[in-house]
Amino acid sequence: MNKSSFEQNGGTYRMVGDYRFPNITLPAEERKPIGIWGLKRKDYLMRHKRVQFNIMLMTGTLWTHLAEVDKQASDMFSRLVEQMKVNEGITEQLKADKQMEWVTRMNNIEARAREVVNHELICC
Repeated sequence: MNKSSFEQNGGTYRMVGDYRFPNITLPAEERKPIGIWGLKRKDYLMRHKRVQFNIMLMTGTLWTHLAEVDKQASDMFSRLVEQMKVNEGITEQLKADKQMEWVTRMNNIEARAREVVNHELICC
């Protein structure tokens, strides 16, 4: 019997009933902890970049990628919020004097920073 190209490249099969299934395993990859940004990136890849997601999963680079994106996005978000606070003059004094205005303005800044991070790092 002729060997398949899978067998010629070192692959093996296992018998399950009357069927032959290839012995394929994913490479071991350390599951690094990821936060909200990593989860958003994973969701985006699963929904919109399915081929890229599967390639990273099969080559063992998915969790490393997600952890890197999570770190970059978290750093970028913090940096943007701080820059916007300085540019718009939001201080601790405003927080002490006019709490509701401070909350409103901070929510606005955080929403804009989230949009930038999503556009630049998550959905690219």
